[in-house]
Amino acid sequence: MSPAHAVPVPLSRKAKAAIVVRLLLNEGADIPLEELPEELQASLTQQMGAMRTVDRHTLAAVVDEFAHELNSIGLSFSGGIVGAITSLDGKISKQTAERLRKEAGVREFGDPWERLRGLDAQQLLPMIENESTEVAAVVLSKLKVSLAAELLGMLPGPKARQITYAVSLTSTVTPDAVERIGMSLASQLDTVPIRAFDNGPVERVGAILNSSTSLTRDDMLVGLDETDQGFANAVRKAIFTFANIPARVSPRDIPGILRRADQAQLVLALAGAEPAGLKNVVEFILENMSGRMADQLREEMGEAGPIKPSEAEDAMSAVVAVIREMEADGDLQLIVEEEET
Repeated sequence: MSPAHAVPVPLSRKAKAAIVVRLLLNEGADIPLEELPEELQASLTQQMGAMRTVDRHTLAAVVDEFAHELNSIGLSFSGGIVGAITSLDGKISKQTAERLRKEAGVREFGDPWERLRGLDAQQLLPMIENESTEVAAVVLSKLKVSLAAELLGMLPGPKARQITYAVSLTSTVTPDAVERIGMSLASQLDTVPIRAFDNGPVERVGAILNSSTSLTRDDMLVGLDETDQGFANAVRKAIFTFANIPARVSPRDIPGILRRADQAQLVLALAGAEPAGLKNVVEFILENMSGRMADQLREEMGEAGPIKPSEAEDAMSAVVAVIREMEADGDLQLIVEEEET
């Protein structure tokens, strides 16, 4: 039979898959085979090991069949419930995702170390503290250097030194052991109950009282003092009002605040602050700006005349809102007041 009429050799689907993979690898393609289930990886490797040569006609036929199957695909989905939940991450509620994982018996999302590397130091610290020195050494070895260094700095000296030494002993740890450690730690993330609120109760109450009138705020704090003084003190630290500006705002940030604040609201806030017993706040703000601007503001405050307490409080709240926005944007950092001893 002439080469032009050569018939391709009949092959199984496994053999065809092995040919396509080998061809793609020869062409320099980066194929994420590690994402396949282990049994498929093993089967593919065994099939490739059993094959020797493939003639050109058979190769052409396999490639043509592969291209035809690719062209016939209109849409593909990630395999299994893990892939589906991963694809819908952020689109469905945490409660729904958690329920689906439990119903399917799924405890991990793909590579457990990817999940762990996505956590910050505060989230990882309890794991490190509760695990053995050897496991902690493996964890630090798998994290980014900057994150591992941050974690090490958060640990007590003796514990940090033990873990540092244990890292030197990790050269004999097998990949299987590293994977099991990752699986175990990642499963701990799934046992943490989903919270209904993103912030803690102190932050939520503090935010509410921040936006309340001073009369309401003071009344609520007195009531909290009577019920739970510890909680009341924590809420006070979370509250930031116009009166807190001298203690919690750096003088160098005042010019930036003035540039972003509404001029009319700023004048009302300063003019109404002194009658409200907040002269120290007014002086702090005026002293930390240019002399020319301070003189201009004093002149406008004098021209404003008597200010209704409600108008002054609204204006002061507007200035505080500007400071809060700048803090959220990273344009300033509020000073943390030290506890009295």
